[in-house]
Amino acid sequence: MTETETVKRSEKPAPDGRVQVRRRLPRISEVRELLQFRAPVLDPVRRRLESALTIEDLRRIGRRTTPRAVFDYVDGAADAEVTASRNLQAFRDAVFVPENLNPVVDPDLSTELLGERIAFPLVFAPTGYTRMMHHEGEAAVARVAQRRNLPYALSTVGTTTIEDVREAAPEGKNWFQLYLTNNRRLNNELVDRALEAGCRTVLLTIDTAVGGRRLKDVRNGLTIPPSLTLKTFLDMSRFPYWWINKLTTEPIDFASVRDFPGTSADVAALLFDPGLDYDDLVWLRKKWPHNLLVKGIQNPDDARRVTELGADGVVVSNHGGRQLDRTPATLDILPAVREAVGPDATVLLDSGIRHGQDIIAAVANGADAVMIGRAYLYGLMAGGEAGVERAVEILLSEYRRGLQLLGLDATSKIAPRHVSLHANTPEGTPIR
Repeated sequence: MTETETVKRSEKPAPDGRVQVRRRLPRISEVRELLQFRAPVLDPVRRRLESALTIEDLRRIGRRTTPRAVFDYVDGAADAEVTASRNLQAFRDAVFVPENLNPVVDPDLSTELLGERIAFPLVFAPTGYTRMMHHEGEAAVARVAQRRNLPYALSTVGTTTIEDVREAAPEGKNWFQLYLTNNRRLNNELVDRALEAGCRTVLLTIDTAVGGRRLKDVRNGLTIPPSLTLKTFLDMSRFPYWWINKLTTEPIDFASVRDFPGTSADVAALLFDPGLDYDDLVWLRKKWPHNLLVKGIQNPDDARRVTELGADGVVVSNHGGRQLDRTPATLDILPAVREAVGPDATVLLDSGIRHGQDIIAAVANGADAVMIGRAYLYGLMAGGEAGVERAVEILLSEYRRGLQLLGLDATSKIAPRHVSLHANTPEGTPIR
């Protein structure tokens, strides 16, 4: 009997002309196949992390699990937050051009950065006050970076010392971010400690002549030193586990400079030095024997000048929109910076990375790798070390899938033709 005859015999017309479909009782095996329930997850941290499918999901969870002032410190930016918004929008506006019918069974996601092979083009950026977000702080981030074969940069204003980071991740690719101050003794001490701790790369941040005005922090009283409002204090009281962890672990301070005399406000004033100039870069280049990157580059001329003075590369960064507001998105100025420094200099990009495809867009337009800050801090707030791990899992999965859907089987095959930017379309004006 043919399939057509079977349909005709089982679907007889009813008096009103409609076809009657023969029904039967389902087999238990068929029902079991349709109804496969997940096993309940009892651990609340694991449960909420497993529900996070994107970095934005981690952001929402972090907002629920962390005091508002702390979340705002991570999530907020300077003044009207125009630059922070532009950073995100630039990646949304990127246009991907796939090349299909290419085998992409097992793509090679790795890349070479500063002479070392890393898992994929991602670096954990330096962030301040990290133990305020979660008591595990920088050590948790460093451990994840070590497991994932990715670099991690500790901030001068981190809440863990470079020595403790090395202890937490002795085999990690540990970098150090440096704020040069007007105190030469302190500068020498910081550089010497980074060298002794085995750091192979120093990031010199240059976009902090003065601190950006972050209005959310001012309103929340999250200043240096803190001057909390009653509203902020009451909000923090809603998070007892956060309080318990803060009160039962070491006090939060600028760990790398805790022995320097003066109040936290005095130390902060040192770190934002309006006198920083090219002579300081020349001094650092002579003192530091390994890789030196300059972070905070926002125009091609600065990029060219610092590499001419001996920097091994630059980080195209506007501090996540936390310093000077109304600057261009870093993705928009990236191609011009790459052109200015040439093919041999290392170029990283930060500010605005929220998706694995953002990494592809940056690499296609001249970056060797990207740096993430907020993305992993959302994970840290959502679930400590496990949350940072989840953030990497999300970005790595998105990156791999994006590469495969572009028709590429290796990071090394990403090229400018695969991603175009709105700033370089006929409707826009290239930024030079």
